[in-house]
Amino acid sequence: MLDLERLTDFLIEIDKNSALETIELIESAIQILSQHPLIGHTCDTHLRELVISRGKSGYVAIYSFDEKKNAVLICSIRHQKESGIIP
Repeated sequence: MLDLERLTDFLIEIDKNSALETIELIESAIQILSQHPLIGHTCDTHLRELVISRGKSGYVAIYSFDEKKNAVLICSIRHQKESGIIP
């Protein structure tokens, strides 16, 4: 996923351990969606957002859930500052 690569490439330059922890954090949060796809907040008629906390900020995964197919599609992952959630 390009968003995950972009986020971790940025962190690798600053702190490699932080980049690895971030990947694990995001992957763990996304795994939760396989069992609880409606856990995220509704942000659009067809989209939901999952807030992934990390310290004072974190990340947001925008996704859709197809109930008929029981499938989650991750549309994007952004840092909260990119998405406008944190001032």
